[in-house]
Amino acid sequence: MLFSDSYLTVKAPHEALIKERGSKFLAFIFPVSNEIEIKNYLLQLKKEHPNANHHCYAWRLGADKMAFRANDDGEPNNTAGKPILGQIQAGDLTNVLIVVVRYFGGTLLGVGGLISAYKASAAEVIAGAEIFERFILFEYQVEFSEESINPVMRILKENGAKITSHTYETNNLIIFQIKKQYSSKLEKDFADLYTSKLTSLRTL
Repeated sequence: MLFSDSYLTVKAPHEALIKERGSKFLAFIFPVSNEIEIKNYLLQLKKEHPNANHHCYAWRLGADKMAFRANDDGEPNNTAGKPILGQIQAGDLTNVLIVVVRYFGGTLLGVGGLISAYKASAAEVIAGAEIFERFILFEYQVEFSEESINPVMRILKENGAKITSHTYETNNLIIFQIKKQYSSKLEKDFADLYTSKLTSLRTL
């Protein structure tokens, strides 16, 4: 369930470097919207860093922040992915992927040292990234009779809707996006316009 009208995410990819007792931790953050993009970034980094010892990561998706995953990639359980995910959660971020690529420096860091290093790497790359507030959008389609075009357009304009496609031929149909904060009023407006049919499509 969405209790907020917006969420925090990152505007563009960013990277950072942490060194700990000979090991190098390269941290990368990416804006993502689905698991296909996540897999592509992971594959890209493995191609760019084929000799790295570990590619540990965590991600969170969705305006409701309910989809997430952490992966230790061979490090001891919960020493890498979980600390990375913890920093995503601490920053209240979503639709982000953080990958920390480790080159082993010859000195074992121990469980506590690994947790600290991966946490610091994730915190560093978040601190350097450009974070912004993205408003949650609802996408709808509305079907309407020809004589209703003026009230339909007035409702869309009053509620700040952005039209993405329209058909004014055999069927009058408009697909549009609107900020979540205006959706209740918009739905009531169309409920009162009996010559139209409003359908919810997706959340963006």
